[in-house]
Amino acid sequence: MNNSPALPPHAAAAHDKGYLRRLLSERNQTPASGTGVIDAAIEQAFVRSVAILVLDMCGFSRITQSHGIIHFLAMIHQMEQAARPAIEGNGGEVIKQEADNLFAVFATPEQALEAALDTLRALSAMNTVLPPERALNVSAGIGFGPTLVIAREDLFGPEMNCACKLGEDIAMANEILLTEAAWTSLPTGRYVCSRTDHQISGMELHAYRFDRCLFDRPLHPSAAASPTTSLPAGR
Repeated sequence: MNNSPALPPHAAAAHDKGYLRRLLSERNQTPASGTGVIDAAIEQAFVRSVAILVLDMCGFSRITQSHGIIHFLAMIHQMEQAARPAIEGNGGEVIKQEADNLFAVFATPEQALEAALDTLRALSAMNTVLPPERALNVSAGIGFGPTLVIAREDLFGPEMNCACKLGEDIAMANEILLTEAAWTSLPTGRYVCSRTDHQISGMELHAYRFDRCLFDRPLHPSAAASPTTSLPAGR
């Protein structure tokens, strides 16, 4: 008798939500003693060690109240236009956009940090020609560790949760906060960060605020000047 979990009909489906749902349904109908094989299949197909970047647009309530939701949606579109080239130019992949948030993954925390810095720089340049009511500001959270990545659909994992809390709930406008795991994985001698401690959702969260670079960054985002490490495949 074959106790292996059902495989997707083709290789590309091994990373989609449909395959995950089939595995989870199978797991829910399997005795606890037999779930290990299914869990291993889920990890094989979906778990990757990645750096996660969460970008959050600032001022949603204030801007929508004074200018309306369409105005803010147009601003979100502009933010995405600035962020996507910065993410892709630093070797990242946008997984999803949800309301005024953008979620991306990278092979290393340095790539995620460089993408966040390039995004802030691009938005700053755009703001020089935009009226004050259309100024674009984001906050950023960065995590790093094993994460369940559903191809271009969703992300799950403790470092994803922490990156969301940092980017959405704690970081101020134009601020970048990194989890401890992300900070400790940055190359030494290149970035200065200061530790900040937070209590949120009943948990103590140690984070690191990006302060400055210890090297000269190029004036314009450039893939040639950015890390190009490829993303890891599913294990």
